[in-house]
Parts: sequence; C-alpha cells; structure tokens
Amino acid sequence: MQRLYLLVLVIASAWLAAACAQRDGAGPDATIEAPPQARQAVDLPAPDMEGFIPLETAIASRRSVRSYGPEALSDAELGQLCWSAQGITEEGGRFRAAPSAGALYPLEVYVATDQALYRYSPEDHALGLVRGEDVRLDLQAAALGQEHVGQAPAVFIMTGVVSRLEVKYGDRSWQYMLLEAGHAAQNLLLQATTLELGACPVGAFEDDGLAGILGLDDGEAPLYLITVGTLG
Repeated sequence: MQRLYLLVLVIASAWLAAACAQRDGAGPDATIEAPPQARQAVDLPAPDMEGFIPLETAIASRRSVRSYGPEALSDAELGQLCWSAQGITEEGGRFRAAPSAGALYPLEVYVATDQALYRYSPEDHALGLVRGEDVRLDLQAAALGQEHVGQAPAVFIMTGVVSRLEVKYGDRSWQYMLLEAGHAAQNLLLQATTLELGACPVGAFEDDGLAGILGLDDGEAPLYLITVGTLG
C-alpha cells in the first residue's frame, strides 16, 4: 500500500511539473537561462577624437532629457562618455579631457547599468567591476525618488577625493573640486548630444545613501549624477 502511495505521488509530481512548463511556454527540453553575469572588467573601444557634429551645434542642441528608450548603451558609447568626462587626451600622457587644479584630478567616474556598477579607469580606458548587480533603483531612491534615475539605461556618478587637492590648495580645495565636477559634467552632456543620446544632470540626492550604494570611503564624496539613454 505504501509503495502504491509513493508511485502515485511521483506521477502526480511529474504531471504538475509538465503542466507548469506548458503554462510558461516551455517544452520538456527547455532550459532555464541564468541572468547575464556582470563582466569583471570592460576594455572600452578607443575614443573617437575626430568629432561627430560641430561643437556649436552640440551646445545649441543640448537639453535635459528625462525620458529614454529601453536600449542599453554600447561599450563604445559608454567609453566615449567616460572619456569625455575624465579620459586621458594625449598618447602616453596624463592630461585629461576636463581641466583640473594643479592637474591633481580629484574626480572619479562610476557607471551603473542594468547589469552592474563599474568604476572608470582613465589610465586603462576600462571599466572595473564594483558591484555585480543593477543598482539603478537604489540610486533612484537616493536621488529622492526621481524616476528617470531608475529608468535610464546608464547612470554616471561623479565623486571627488578632496585630499588630492588639499596637498596644494588647502582650504580652497573643496571649491576647486566642485568646479571640476561641473567641467566634467558639461563635457559628458555635450558628448551625449553628439552621440544623439539624451542626458540629464541630477544634483538632488542624499549624500550618505549614494555613498553607501557606491561603497565609498570617508574621504570620497558623491558630487553629481548624470542619467543617459537613447532618445525615446
């Protein structure tokens, strides 16, 4: 009697699994795909330095855009945008796309996509993995609930390490660092325009919340968010 009960139980379980597979549109040989894994590092394509549209056109066309299409940005687009903000602009050199007091470069650039959070390395022109998960909704919450932060295909986050400037500029270092964030942000916004992407700078956020998401040390402060995506 016990064997008969077990046999009925096994048959019922198999029938239930098959029914669930049919309901979900999966056949008996269907495989369940794991979510895409975040890449540990992304070697970005070399930036295009020949120009896309005239600078004057980019300046005249730039607008804050908060609605985006669903398409992810390509590695080439991510690389071009990172380079415009903090990329090295000379072969074998160290000078970057945005001016810096004393060429001390206190800024860091992070990028959040649907797969991961990365930090940009100007020296390697590459993205290094910080967190292997989608943190955009967390960024939205830290940005006082602004929906376009959670919906943008890419969110660029600028932070600053003021101690890099203090060795030379002392009490003026914080002001200089904020000026540099503005330089880098405008570069990125104009570059997005040349790529026919929409972008929007965001200054309203909770500092501690954003620092926690990025895993920042005490000496590194969040300064700016910039959402970027295809034009919807």
